[in-house]
Amino acid sequence: MLMRTDPFRELDRLTQQFFGHPSGTWSRPSPMPMDAYREGDEYVIALDLPGVDPEAVDIDVERNMLTVKAERRPQTRSDDAQVELSERPLGVFSRQVVLADTLDTEHIEADYDAGVLTLRIPIAERAKPRKISIGASPGRKEIRG
Repeated sequence: MLMRTDPFRELDRLTQQFFGHPSGTWSRPSPMPMDAYREGDEYVIALDLPGVDPEAVDIDVERNMLTVKAERRPQTRSDDAQVELSERPLGVFSRQVVLADTLDTEHIEADYDAGVLTLRIPIAERAKPRKISIGASPGRKEIRG
């Protein structure tokens, strides 16, 4: 599985944290932490999205490009609430992953539990190892000299 990366994305994230800039916007979303691994006959991608409503998550696959976008909106507070500290990032988060041709993008399963979005992508049948049997010739041929 290949992943599209942006070497400056982490630098942008650290700069935003240091200078207190707001998190991602629709035109420039922030990255979301991700793990990817193979488990048996499927690839698993786990994305951290704590505090994101599952209704605010959008998953698309176009050809071999998987795109996950999510938005964490501010919580509604009463008018007399005074914010003492606000460190949790708000805004738009996005991640794009280029999937190998050996994955079956027609049967992706998505689950969201405890702030983690887990995508399970089966390995296509054509990519699984298989035995090739050797057929015997219908008759033996003798070479005479």
